[in-house]
Amino acid sequence: MATKKKAGTRLKTVKPSGKREESFFELVFEVARQIPKGRVTSYGAIANCLGTKLSARMVGWAMNSAGKVKPKVPAHRVVNRLGILSGKHHFGGDKMEQLLKKEGVKVKNDKVVDFEKLFWDPAEELGF
Repeated sequence: MATKKKAGTRLKTVKPSGKREESFFELVFEVARQIPKGRVTSYGAIANCLGTKLSARMVGWAMNSAGKVKPKVPAHRVVNRLGILSGKHHFGGDKMEQLLKKEGVKVKNDKVVDFEKLFWDPAEELGF
């Protein structure tokens, strides 16, 4: 017996998390959690991985709100396209730099040293 679908309704899928849908921020957090220790990525690379190439700024907003999210999101591993710690003021003081240095990432003048070498491309690494 077929059921009629109401006009304007949308079918929802169930995610492995058990949620019916995931917000853009939740998807950003999930990608950021995959960044290996000692590596960095950019806001734009995460946006590109999620199929929203022009949403780097939105990824930045997600990272700004990541401090209260469980499980933890390693937002300190996300920098701008030049390797600059552009989100450091959201960590307070030099905490972002300290967290990166603790993982072996060298930072000089608020920029990741050897950025190209340490860059982690989620689209490539996660097979998107």
